[in-house]
Amino acid sequence: MIPTLKSNYLRELLLTLLVLGLTFAVVLISLNNATQLKLIQNQGKLRVGSINSPMTWYLLRGDPAGFEYELSQAFAEYLGVELDLTVNRDYNELFGSLQGRSVHLLAANLLATDERRLLFKAGPIYRESNSVLIYRQRQGRPAPQTADDLIDSRIGVLPGTSHEASLRNYISGLDSIDIVTPADADSIDLLRAVHEGELDYTVTDTFFFGTQRSFFPGLQEAFALGEPIAVSWLLPLQRDQSFINALNDFFAEPDTQALITELEARYFTQENPLNFFDTVSFRSHLTERFIPLKPYFSQAVENTGFGLSLLAAIAYQESHWNADAVSPTGVRGVMMLTNAAASEVNIEDRTDAEQSILGGAQYLLNVKQRIPERIPEPDHTWFALAAYNIGYGHLEDARRLTQQLGDDPDRWADVRSHLPKLAQERYYSQLRYGYARGHEPVRYVDNIRRYIDVFEWEYQLLARESLDPLGEHEITNNNPDDFRDISEKVLRNFAPSL
Repeated sequence: MIPTLKSNYLRELLLTLLVLGLTFAVVLISLNNATQLKLIQNQGKLRVGSINSPMTWYLLRGDPAGFEYELSQAFAEYLGVELDLTVNRDYNELFGSLQGRSVHLLAANLLATDERRLLFKAGPIYRESNSVLIYRQRQGRPAPQTADDLIDSRIGVLPGTSHEASLRNYISGLDSIDIVTPADADSIDLLRAVHEGELDYTVTDTFFFGTQRSFFPGLQEAFALGEPIAVSWLLPLQRDQSFINALNDFFAEPDTQALITELEARYFTQENPLNFFDTVSFRSHLTERFIPLKPYFSQAVENTGFGLSLLAAIAYQESHWNADAVSPTGVRGVMMLTNAAASEVNIEDRTDAEQSILGGAQYLLNVKQRIPERIPEPDHTWFALAAYNIGYGHLEDARRLTQQLGDDPDRWADVRSHLPKLAQERYYSQLRYGYARGHEPVRYVDNIRRYIDVFEWEYQLLARESLDPLGEHEITNNNPDDFRDISEKVLRNFAPSL
């Protein structure tokens, strides 16, 4: 009797363990099949790896920006989760994060090469990268059209890149072509060398050239070398197809395709607004736009102590005194405030002219108060304007870099010469705030300095012709000698750029 009870107990125990094991297996199978997509949605975060570059992610006036950042943000919203973006220091770290499964995907303007497809799953192709020949457009010198046109020329290209391989394959069999492969240069160095005539041509990515062409007037694309290579996001190799299916569905959406077109136009085909000036438009804007806004500028002068001509010049540079202005990157209003800047100075409506002008002046004052007091005027103000344009963090990076390179970080002329290096990888990869369009604050400050002179000249004309409905002459004391000084200053500082 006892052995029978014991055997029954064992059978029941084994049956119970078997049922529990089967249940556990079913749950495991269910979880494994579920569901990477469900897991991401349950956790509420999409983990994306990227890198700091003009093609991917960077800080623009203190706010995150970039093609890959905005597209990743759109995908996270499509999934109904938050974007958790990790910006890696280099490509080894980037690929390591995907191999270690610390991120769900990589969004970093990556070529979907055959070698990478062996290690990772490529997502939908959303762009193709072309190696293009870049030349300096000159009068009387036709654009190169074939490989024969490159004979007896010097062509700069980064060593070990797909661009070098494309170039060598394209000119195979031709002699008398000097291929320059500087080990300590980057793509911007090569663009600058072509712009300054040190090289005849360079080869780079067509979309990267789009991010830089406005800073090198006269540089043009000649033609593509070889076949384009697909660009896509990369995912880990895995059996579960739920996540990749969602990704495919996202890219197939018409809204996504429209967004890609919009982002490419915004980030890769920029025309530099800092070059624009037209004296006829300036005069009409002065009477039609500035004069109605004058009371707000006068109040801003009283609130902050800045000069009227400075605030007017900033506003003209930012929006041409247009209260409804909206930039491609989303800054708005007369003073083109970002969301972060507007929040800092308690501005609720950036398109309200009064709020924008008063808020912009206060924000500039906040920025100026962060500039070290030991820096004298006018450099103190030029530094504040640069920070207003590019962000205080990027300005500090430029000042630290200036000091590292042996120049004076408290002197605007020295920092001005090094600011463009913030767009070069060998520099920005070592800086705290990373990539920035360093040419922009240089032109921004230069333009505002010129606009101050032009504003004072045109405003004096307006006052002398009794066209100022406010009847105020606060720029100068209206002394003829002062008037003559302004006119000479305008002609000296601005005329060469017209």
